Amino acid sequence: MRPIDHLCGVIFACFICTVVLIKVGVASEDRIVSPKKTRVWGPGLKSDFFVPVRYFYIHAVDESGEKFIESVGEKAFSVSTYSSDGSRVRIWTQVLDRHDGSYIVRFRPYETTTSLIIDVLYGGKHVAKSPYTLKGPVYHEKCSCPQPDIGQFYKQLDCPKSYQQIKQDLGIFKKIDMKKVAKEAVKRFNNAGAHSICHYKVINNKIYRKTYGQHVGFKMFVDNILVSIVKKVKLPNVEFIVNLGDWPLEKKKLSENPLPILSWCGSEDTRDIVMPTYDITEATLEMMGRVSLDMFSVQANTGPPWSEKSDVAFWRGRDSRQERLDLVVMSRNHPETIDAALTNMFFFKKEPEKYGELVKHISFFDFFKYKYQINVDGTVAAYRLPYLFGGNSLVLKQDSHYYEHFYHHLKPYEHYIPFRHNLSDLMEKVQWARDHDKEAQEIAKAAQMWVRQNLNPADIFCYHVKLFHEYSKLLKNKVEVDKSFEEVEIAKDSESQCDCKPYKKVKGHDEL
Repeated sequence: MRPIDHLCGVIFACFICTVVLIKVGVASEDRIVSPKKTRVWGPGLKSDFFVPVRYFYIHAVDESGEKFIESVGEKAFSVSTYSSDGSRVRIWTQVLDRHDGSYIVRFRPYETTTSLIIDVLYGGKHVAKSPYTLKGPVYHEKCSCPQPDIGQFYKQLDCPKSYQQIKQDLGIFKKIDMKKVAKEAVKRFNNAGAHSICHYKVINNKIYRKTYGQHVGFKMFVDNILVSIVKKVKLPNVEFIVNLGDWPLEKKKLSENPLPILSWCGSEDTRDIVMPTYDITEATLEMMGRVSLDMFSVQANTGPPWSEKSDVAFWRGRDSRQERLDLVVMSRNHPETIDAALTNMFFFKKEPEKYGELVKHISFFDFFKYKYQINVDGTVAAYRLPYLFGGNSLVLKQDSHYYEHFYHHLKPYEHYIPFRHNLSDLMEKVQWARDHDKEAQEIAKAAQMWVRQNLNPADIFCYHVKLFHEYSKLLKNKVEVDKSFEEVEIAKDSESQCDCKPYKKVKGHDEL
C-alpha cells in the first residue's frame, strides 16, 4: 500500500526575519527528534523557483531513522532568513503543522535579495543540511524578470511533460484561424446577452485584451494570472478567447467545427478548453495575502483526528441547484445521518417550513469536524472540491457531467465515493462509509495525497503555461497588435530592487 499523509493542524505564522520561539514536542513513546536525520526538501530551496509564495517541507525523524506520523509540536521547528551579508530581508513566513510529523514552510518575499540564507532549527540545533543558501537573486512577486527559455521554466518548476486534459481539449483542433474564431464568437455569444467573453493577445510578453458583453468583471482573474506568468517566463505570442461566465459555451451538438473557447469549467456536453478555475488560481496568487483558504492552509486546518470526527455527512452552501434543496430536505428527514443547510437563497423561493431557516456561514476549516463531506454541483462544478480533498475527510461526490481541469485523474472508490445525480443512493453510500470505516479513511487519505502532489502552486502555473504554449502552436496566423485592444498594465515595483540578472545553465538546469 502506498504511503499516505494524514493532515491536520493549526497555522503558525511569523515574519521570517524574526526567529520563532521554539516549543519542542515529543511524540508518542518518548521518541526523540533527530535534527540531523530529520528531512528537509522542496522547491522553495532553489532560487530559480519563482512563484508568488515559495515553499518547502520538513518531516521529523527520530534517532533510529523512523519518520514521525504525528505532530512533534506546533512550534517545534523555527525558521529564519537573512541575506549573505547578515542583513534582514522583508519576507513573511508560515510554518504549517500537518499533524502527521510533517510541516510546510512557505514564505512570500516582499523584496529581492541576491543571496538568501534559510535557517531551519529544532531545539536550537540546525536541521538536516541547514543553513540553506539560495544562490542567485530571489525575486519577489512584483519583479518582472522572465525566464527567456520556456523549456527551462518547465524544469525550474518541475512541470509534467504533458497534461492529458490539455491533449484532449486541443486534440480536436488542427489549426486555429483566430480571425474567423473571433468574428464567430462575438456574433454568437455577444449577441446572446447572457454571455461575456474576453479576447486576449500576448505579444512580446505584453498583454492586450478586448471584452464583449455586459458582465466582464471576471476578466480580472485572467489578467492576474497572465501578469504573474509574463513576469516569470517569456510566453510565445498567442491569442485566445476566454469565457468569463460559469457555464461552458461550446456545445457539442451545435457545431461540427467547434470554437476554441477557454473556460474555467468543462462538461461532457461541451468542447470548451478547460483551465484551472479562477478560485484555485486566485488562491495561488494571493496565498499569504488577501485569501485565507488555499491548498496549503487547508492542510493545516483539517480538524480533529479521524477517530474524533462526527460520523455525520456535512454540507453547507447556497441554493444554486435543485439537488442542493433536495439534500437539505433529506437532512431534515435524517438529521442523524446528514447535516445539510442553506446559507443563502438567490435562485429559488424561500420556504422555511420546507428547507428550514438560513444558517450562518461557518469557517471552511470547521467542515472537517465531520468524517464525510458531500459535494453537490452549484451552477456548474463546485469549485470547493480541491479543498475538500485537501482535508482528511471522505468526499462523497455527486455524479456530474461538469468537471474541472483535474477531475479526470480522479477515480471513484479510490479518491472519493460517488452517488447518483438525483441523490437517490446518497443515504446508502453514507451508511457504507460508516460500515467500512477503515476503507473510508484510506480513500480520504488517497485523495489527500493526490492533491498534495498535483495541485500545489507550481502545478497551477505549469498548467496555465503549458496550455498557452500548446495552444500557440495551433495558430494559423501571426498574432498582431490591434489598436482596438486595451493593454493590461503590469505594475512596476518602485520600492525594492528588481535588477534582473541573466540566466545561465548550471548542472543541467537554469540558475540565476
